[in-house]
Amino acid sequence: MRVAIVILNWNGRSYLEKFLLSVVQNSKGASIYVADNASTDGSVDFVEGAFPNVGIIQNGGNLGFAGGYNAALRNLDEEIFVLLNSDVEVTENWLLPIVELMTADASIAACQPKILQYDGKDRFEYAGAAGGFIDKFGFPFCRGRLFETLEKDAGQYDLQREVFWATGACLFVRRSVYNEIGGLDDDFFAHMEEIDLCWRMKRAGHKVMVEPRSVVYHVGGGTLSRSNPWKTFLNFRNGLELLAKNLPKRQLIPTLIARMMFDGVAALKFLLSGQSKDFWAVFKAHMAFYGRLGKTLKKRKGHYPILSGIYQKSIVFDYFLRGRKTFSKLPSDKF
Repeated sequence: MRVAIVILNWNGRSYLEKFLLSVVQNSKGASIYVADNASTDGSVDFVEGAFPNVGIIQNGGNLGFAGGYNAALRNLDEEIFVLLNSDVEVTENWLLPIVELMTADASIAACQPKILQYDGKDRFEYAGAAGGFIDKFGFPFCRGRLFETLEKDAGQYDLQREVFWATGACLFVRRSVYNEIGGLDDDFFAHMEEIDLCWRMKRAGHKVMVEPRSVVYHVGGGTLSRSNPWKTFLNFRNGLELLAKNLPKRQLIPTLIARMMFDGVAALKFLLSGQSKDFWAVFKAHMAFYGRLGKTLKKRKGHYPILSGIYQKSIVFDYFLRGRKTFSKLPSDKF
């Protein structure tokens, strides 16, 4: 199948200078594009001069992750899209295992490689590690990463398997399914939009996989560091919208109420820790969620089956109160 690797860029010239060569050298047979969200740092000029065979797609403004990719992918016709962060170093055999897997099984809509840290190549990286899951309250975690605990990679998660979500840092998606379900949700702008995409794919009957034979190294926090009030706002607002869009109707209200209580505790923790900007970011996130709740609920469509891959316990309680700091410590019968 034909593959399009699309690197979304916003003022990330330094990452393109550092990592684009690895993509070009290790992606034989694939088309490579840089989709630019109206950068002002000379990114486009750099790519045009240094990599004339890399296609350039210029978006009309900073459309965020979701809007930027939707605009960039709209006119591409390759069968597989690879949404790749600009701060990722790929390895020699990163494409083939996943392309072969998706070619052999038409039910697979999305897949990710194993994601390790660029600056610590023996440890999993925060953004995706070895495949993502959520708990029953919508909190995301990964094989290899629970909250801030990043495990050392000792091959413990090298099994190819179905997961609940695949990371947007390096996300392989089947074009036909991406278009079928309407792509990423522009309203998310950035953060958790790939979880929403994968949840909708699974609700439509497709599979999301991780293929650890493919390995990439991710810097992480390339655009926003994890400690950032704007990122706090996006994560808390989008976490609520994720649930409002995708939960079965009978679970919707009780789960949202419980999630709001968790968010209240998190906001109080920010305040007591002197992070007043993050405290207000949580408050603003909830106000934004309520303000467009009607619009969000109108997006509810399709089937709402009971899905595997949702951890039927609280990852917050397990991690902070029960001391379960690694994925392997979680009871497997609760997924």
